[in-house]
Amino acid sequence: MSLNHRYDFVLLFDVKDGNPNGDPDAGNLPRLDAETGHGLVTDVCIKRKVRNYVGIVHGEQPPYEIYVKEKAILNRQHERAYEGIGKKDLLKGDDKKRKGGDAVDEARQWMCRNFFDVRTFGAVMSTGVNCGQVRGPVQLTFARSVSPVVALEHSITRMAVATEAEAEKQSGDNRTMGRKFTIPYGLYRAHGFVSAHLARQTGFGEADLDLFFKSLESMFEEDRSAARGEMATRGLYVFKHDSELGNAPAHALFDRLTVLRQGEEVVRAFGAYSVLFDGNEVAVGQSVAVSPGVTMSRRC
Repeated sequence: MSLNHRYDFVLLFDVKDGNPNGDPDAGNLPRLDAETGHGLVTDVCIKRKVRNYVGIVHGEQPPYEIYVKEKAILNRQHERAYEGIGKKDLLKGDDKKRKGGDAVDEARQWMCRNFFDVRTFGAVMSTGVNCGQVRGPVQLTFARSVSPVVALEHSITRMAVATEAEAEKQSGDNRTMGRKFTIPYGLYRAHGFVSAHLARQTGFGEADLDLFFKSLESMFEEDRSAARGEMATRGLYVFKHDSELGNAPAHALFDRLTVLRQGEEVVRAFGAYSVLFDGNEVAVGQSVAVSPGVTMSRRC
């Protein structure tokens, strides 16, 4: 069933003694806003965790296959689309990158039907055989920490070496030194948007929306690693509009949800913050009318 409402949402998650999103161009240091010291987590990082969760829950089976995943060969997926719509003959020839013609729309629809992340986030699928482009109905911002964070550097030791040559250089000591970066604690906030108009174009429906929200609630439970420490979703606040175009500006709704730090002590736990909407706490599962045509509910 297609969407008949616009949705906006606020996602809160935190990290303790971990690196939520290292920057490979900076030695894997936690991403920071250099001017304010606030931590950053990219939208791509959050989408990756959603993709991984959906892949685990549905076993990579249509209509919940994942297009962008580890070790995927994207052009092969495009070829599958032409095979799926019965246009395999268009894959033949040296100029197959230019082929597609009237079949491009069919191939794009096949990709949307079979791949959850294509109909959710969109994709550029014009490499190799052309499956067109999809503008996804679900969009996310970077997540930004509520307070400035401190990136700590730790020395670590591995009591082993990789090669015999390394062992000889150390006279059998077999130690390897390394570095690990963590944030002692950070609470992050991201904003998201769901377009009913774009959802109609990709076939993104109510079941997909519910799965997406469940992914945001549970994605960290299936993403444990030593590098990421303790991470958890602390709040998912969803604004549902009565109309497809929306009944209030997203930024005006977001501004009414405030995250306040309690006291002046160094923060090391979520309990140091209070989350209020118009000055009031909202319980998990509670729904409130926030303006004409807009209802806000807290999912977790």
